[in-house]
Amino acid sequence: MTERIDDTASRTAFAAAPGAGQSARFQAGQPGAAAAAAAARGRAPRRARLRLTRIDPWSVMKTAFLLSIAFAVVTVVSVAMVWQVLGAAGVWDSINSTIQESIGGEDVAGFRIEDYVGTSRVLGFTMLVAAIDVVLITATATLTAFLYNMAAALLGGVEITLAEDPH
Repeated sequence: MTERIDDTASRTAFAAAPGAGQSARFQAGQPGAAAAAAAARGRAPRRARLRLTRIDPWSVMKTAFLLSIAFAVVTVVSVAMVWQVLGAAGVWDSINSTIQESIGGEDVAGFRIEDYVGTSRVLGFTMLVAAIDVVLITATATLTAFLYNMAAALLGGVEITLAEDPH
């Protein structure tokens, strides 16, 4: 990431104001030090204008890959937890009894919803989707960094103004 600090105006203001660029520690022995320190605290905060002109695609790719791996782990763990909570709450038994009562007959007497949407199938599908998401998120973030760099080269990038804390 390349940054440029445009702080010319504040350096000019410091040069024009006598003693304003010095800290209160160096002014302690001078007459009027308290007045100069009070004036320095009362002035407007300095501002710096930065322009983000380039984002390194390699660092974006590494960061996006790491964050997408974390997202995949969170997704798999949350699906497993929800699936276990549904099993413990008796949702699958309720679905089985509802289907057996509504359809009836010997064909559905041995029906179990877990045979079709079991834990291993759901977690396998979740891991597949998470792996695809890792690839897609990483590729999308890297492509976005390349596109931003091309747009910034053409238009100049995003300009940010930073100001120091008035405290």
